[in-house]
Amino acid sequence: AAAGPACHRPQHSPYAAPTAEALMRSRYAAFAVRDEPYLLRTWHPSTRPGHLGLDPAMRWTGLEILETTGGSAFHTEGTVTFRARFTAGGEAGSLHECSRFVRHEGAWVYLDAVFAE
Repeated sequence: AAAGPACHRPQHSPYAAPTAEALMRSRYAAFAVRDEPYLLRTWHPSTRPGHLGLDPAMRWTGLEILETTGGSAFHTEGTVTFRARFTAGGEAGSLHECSRFVRHEGAWVYLDAVFAE
């Protein structure tokens, strides 16, 4: 099979993410393409909002993973600390966050975050 643009799309099943970091990366890609259904599907039901209201003017321009704890196939919890760069209204910015992930019904899901900046 030829590799095409599909290889750059977010993983559409939370079961496809083998680690918390893999889910973090796929959620970043989903934010970049404003895939709200995927983002909500991979969010823990206890903290999931009703909708996200993603800003179509915001452009995500880069992701840097700074640290991970837990989050492997052998864990039930994990954290991913990252810096995501964006532009909004012509201004560059960044989001520095430590996201918490847990397993829910066997799949990694995003639980919540502690904003580092």
